[in-house]
Amino acid sequence: MLNRIPTAYIPWIVLAASVATLGGAYFFQYALGYAPCHLCLQERIPYVFAIGAALVAGVLAREANLGILPVIFIGLCAAAFAVGTVLSAYHAGVEYKWWPGPSSCTGGGLVANSLEALQTELQTGKHLPQCDSAAWTLFGISLAGFNFLISLALFILSAQPLIRFFREAHGEE
Repeated sequence: MLNRIPTAYIPWIVLAASVATLGGAYFFQYALGYAPCHLCLQERIPYVFAIGAALVAGVLAREANLGILPVIFIGLCAAAFAVGTVLSAYHAGVEYKWWPGPSSCTGGGLVANSLEALQTELQTGKHLPQCDSAAWTLFGISLAGFNFLISLALFILSAQPLIRFFREAHGEE
């Protein structure tokens, strides 16, 4: 199925999916009131990076023959989503209690983990979110779990131009 997607369209699909995913994260944060934890905020960085790289790759792409420069930029997207996949898998594992998370972002939730967190809690009256408790789930999958699935899909999609480029370079079809 991935072979049916024209190579020149992939940067634009990656760009649109990245903007939509990041927009969804901001919607959950600002419209629905789900404050992101430290790991959630870190998981957004690959999307911001990929938006810029995909935009450059899309602008530089010409018809079916991408050339080397757009392939480099879409390769940067693949690298960003590889990092995003690892980050979100780690975060989901922390939420599901498969392994411990960072001590600065996990705990019983009764006492703030740092002076800044305590000060924020006292000033706002809101408890800062913990990385080891899912704020929202659907069918037992947390937002970090959905982010893992989205990052993995975007990694696979953004790796396709690289695979095609190297196959063509080696004379394979």
